[in-house]
Amino acid sequence: MFFIKNILKTLSNKIIWKLRANKLIKKYISITKPGIIFGNIVTVAGGFFLASNNYTDWLLFATTLLGIALVIASGCVFNNIIDRDIDRLMERTKNRVMVHGLLSKKVAFFYGVVLMLIGSALLYRANALTLEIALIGLFFYVIVYTLAFKRNSVYGTLVGSVSGAIPPLVGYCAVRNSIDAGAVILFLILTIWQMPHSYAIAIFRFKDYKAANIPVLPIKKGAMRAKISILIHTILFLLVSTQLYFWNYAGIYYLAASIIVSIWWIILAIKGFSAKNDEVWAKKLFGASIVIIMVLSFMMAINTI
Repeated sequence: MFFIKNILKTLSNKIIWKLRANKLIKKYISITKPGIIFGNIVTVAGGFFLASNNYTDWLLFATTLLGIALVIASGCVFNNIIDRDIDRLMERTKNRVMVHGLLSKKVAFFYGVVLMLIGSALLYRANALTLEIALIGLFFYVIVYTLAFKRNSVYGTLVGSVSGAIPPLVGYCAVRNSIDAGAVILFLILTIWQMPHSYAIAIFRFKDYKAANIPVLPIKKGAMRAKISILIHTILFLLVSTQLYFWNYAGIYYLAASIIVSIWWIILAIKGFSAKNDEVWAKKLFGASIVIIMVLSFMMAINTI
């Protein structure tokens, strides 16, 4: 009987330890914002394969993907630390790890630094330019956007779009080790894409942004002003995304795809002016933005010149 009790106690202790370990792992994973990492990885792959021109160095691809994923993760950790006070005010973010103090600021900061250093080391194996671009993106996201603009200026979305446009540039430069017309076009595509994408979020998360007093365009200037900006940027997106074809970086199938999805996005933007429910419309526009960037990233990868 005593022997059986000891076995049961040992088993229960192991189960408790595993549960605690799983909870701890989940905390460290959630603070890196896996959804954001995945979304950016898609564009990194698009930029990488576009530059590869039908020849792929798979080791370089894996190294670049892991490296930029870790650098992005570090930026998200720093963002979680800085924004813990306003995150508790928003429904979407009120249950984040840092809001509830499930990790200390020191531990989280050290974790972020370690992720940044490992990611940087991996990117340096590609080339120094790739690392420099990634660190510029990290600086813009953490210092310029999160600390300087996010809470203080309606232009925070535009500033944030700069850091969001860095990942495909990282993928591209890992292969080419230079900033040419293709790199510039990629950067512009992602910068412009993020404006309608971000404004759509701000519209259907209007209450959250207002509660946290974040001066995004729909809050400061109204939904109509945001809708006008969305329409302008979707039109610009059509003009810029097609340039990869006209500058001989992507093929005719990419061109067809970019025209189709861009026109679809423009039509959705126009529908916003007659929408009976802005929240429902904005969610559709946001969902379309995800589909569009995934389609274009895929077409960049398979239809290069």
